[in-house]
Amino acid sequence: MPFTYNRTVRFSDTDAAGVVYFANVLSICHEAYEASLEASSINLKDFFSNTSVAFPIVHADVDFFRPMYCGDKLTISLIPQKVGVDKFEVAYEVVVDDVMVAKAVTRHVCIEVSSRSKKELSGEIVKWLETNRR
Repeated sequence: MPFTYNRTVRFSDTDAAGVVYFANVLSICHEAYEASLEASSINLKDFFSNTSVAFPIVHADVDFFRPMYCGDKLTISLIPQKVGVDKFEVAYEVVVDDVMVAKAVTRHVCIEVSSRSKKELSGEIVKWLETNRR
């Protein structure tokens, strides 16, 4: 079942035109990703400071359909999917008042930190993927 994250757009998220700055949408999506990991009982401090395994983003894209403004109540649905033994993608659907305003995707690869070589996904990430898939 997809994970849902709720967030209010803050003034600091916006640009001079008063709409959410494009790069901040990926930051907001990453907040949703972090919240979903935490909801699956993954310790964020341990996960992001792990000195042996990391999950860097190797691709990201966003499509915008409508502007988002300060005060808008966002609902972000996060749908992760395993795309190989060593990688996964996370699709994000950003909605305001039942209208989809943006879609985003991030692709992550599991690597061994010391060698920077690809590594099979860990058991906790596989469990997280299965818990949050559609």
